[in-house]
Amino acid sequence: MNVYPIFLNDLEGRRCVVFGGGHEGERKARELLDLGAAVVLISPEATAPLQDLAAAGRLTWLRRTYRPGDLQDAFLTIVSETNPEATAPIWEEARARNVLINAMDDVPHCTFVAGSVVRQGPLVLSISTSGCAPALSVRLRQRFEREFGPAYARFLHWMRALREPMATHIPDFETRRARWYALVDGDILDLLAAGREQEAYDRLVSIVGPEVAAALSPAEAPAEATAEATADLP
Repeated sequence: MNVYPIFLNDLEGRRCVVFGGGHEGERKARELLDLGAAVVLISPEATAPLQDLAAAGRLTWLRRTYRPGDLQDAFLTIVSETNPEATAPIWEEARARNVLINAMDDVPHCTFVAGSVVRQGPLVLSISTSGCAPALSVRLRQRFEREFGPAYARFLHWMRALREPMATHIPDFETRRARWYALVDGDILDLLAAGREQEAYDRLVSIVGPEVAAALSPAEAPAEATAEATADLP
């Protein structure tokens, strides 16, 4: 199986249909809800957390099996239980309606596959072995979860906050690019991973300058740095 790696965005409000109310269906439904999708769960049974989500109005639960027309206006669908015979009509409707479909452990009934995923804030790592060894994908995910810790989320939140002020205060492209690489290649991430956030922030200021660093909100900058920045305010 050859795959084309891709990340989907703009799922906000899009109808996404999950078939199967077991633990895998619960995981998929939660991931879609976290992205703002309008989730429809179709399954005679559901885990207690899925029932709670339905009761709270977070998703729509249709307590039955598939019926033709379930994918009308859907953007994507996930079949979270392995049953090729039951999946076949869902696959046919998905193809007819140009709906993206993923069926667990049933590659012939997939137009996309979901790799093992590691998330740290804006950082998303997706791993696929192209169907050759899913167990290796799991082990790699576990390894990357250890290697790419919460420091990466903190670092990326800082970088996101700096994008606009960097462009404003450092208009020369070559200079700006050099400073971006200095941020990435320096020891800021190591300092954050060691819990030395103030030192990491000071290093950032030394690279981009105080005017750019001032763009970090109080929630993003270390408490000490925030206090220093507001000390002169009336």
